[in-house]
Amino acid sequence: MKKVLFVCLGNICRSPMAEAVFKAKVRQADLANKFVVSSAATSSWEAGNKPHSGTQQILDQHGISYEGIRSTQVKPEDFVKYDVIIGMDANNVADLKQMAPEQTKGKIHLFLDIVEGKEGQEVPDPYYTGDFEETYALINEGTEALLSYLDN
Repeated sequence: MKKVLFVCLGNICRSPMAEAVFKAKVRQADLANKFVVSSAATSSWEAGNKPHSGTQQILDQHGISYEGIRSTQVKPEDFVKYDVIIGMDANNVADLKQMAPEQTKGKIHLFLDIVEGKEGQEVPDPYYTGDFEETYALINEGTEALLSYLDN
């Protein structure tokens, strides 16, 4: 069983979107028994909140469930529990590496590094850009590449 954690600043836009989209892809591929998928925040600002209304709207448009997803902050035990920890931008990755025990830092990756031609790029935060469509398109592409990579 592979355990994947998506992380952004508040866990209300990008990382819960990635969690929901990846879970949907896992279900569609009939691989639900092979993955544990979650999301978290580097901050505690939004703890307990549902995904942002823009995230809910774009997921609804694509028929993707976000039921039960609530913002939570990364915990020290997450660095041991999860096999892959994916930050949505460079600041998230830097914050995660600062928080992580030395032996777990290799689990931390930038989300789009898995997508050929998009290595080093960040997923823009729609909380600030307002462009949930762009964020969804990048997350859809990235989760497709991640599932293909992890399912091998």
